[in-house]
Amino acid sequence: MNENSVVAKKKFGQNFLKDESVLHKIIQSKPKNDNKIVEIGPGLGDLTKYLVDVGSVEAFEVDTDLCKILQEKFKKEINTKQLHLNCGDVLNAWQSSSEGNLIDEPYDLVANLPYYIATNIILKALADTMCKNILVMTQLEVAEKFCAEAGEKVFGSLGIITQSVGTAKIVVKVPPTAFEPPPKIDSAVFLIQKDKDRSDKDFEDMLRVAFMQPRKTLMKNLSSKYEKAKLQEVFQELGLTLTIRPHQVNTKDYHQLYKKI
Repeated sequence: MNENSVVAKKKFGQNFLKDESVLHKIIQSKPKNDNKIVEIGPGLGDLTKYLVDVGSVEAFEVDTDLCKILQEKFKKEINTKQLHLNCGDVLNAWQSSSEGNLIDEPYDLVANLPYYIATNIILKALADTMCKNILVMTQLEVAEKFCAEAGEKVFGSLGIITQSVGTAKIVVKVPPTAFEPPPKIDSAVFLIQKDKDRSDKDFEDMLRVAFMQPRKTLMKNLSSKYEKAKLQEVFQELGLTLTIRPHQVNTKDYHQLYKKI
């Protein structure tokens, strides 16, 4: 099988990024450091060919047909160990690690992620202590949730988890025409720069309860699990009104809430 005969497979959520200006924007936005680069879902290697010039790359590709093409296309880089290609599911690689780290050295995740698995991968990378920066393309809606600020309607647990470990910003919005085949939705490249480790599981469980019904008040959601009298006391202490909605509370106050309840 050669590159020109490849048809994108729906089951792997494949949309190949072909717009060179977007590829260059991704490379320019990568933080300057000596970290290993991890690429998930390299596809036909459109981004990989630039990444191998920037640093040492560890790539994970689940599609065996594409793996064969990549092995041929990057034979030189594989021989010089500039590229190490893993043919298999990246989630299995994460699960098989006792530490929860994808690789055992500091790395930056740089990838055009398949939409169906993007959120899961980003959350894994946020929890991975070896992952230092995340520069990825996802559907626009997902990017906006990770980069949201308190008060914005899309602000939720993804934004809070992200702000708990570092800072996030959208680098560039990408139209469907940048891909082959074009998806039905807009995409975006965004960057998360981590400076702390991800919060504990109990805090994230509280967030799930807090955003269970986003249109209801935060008090109503939280009182389904926590004692109402205690909540009222803590809300008063933090200066939160009883009618405040989940998206109106900032990350710092969510951490205070968690500590106190």
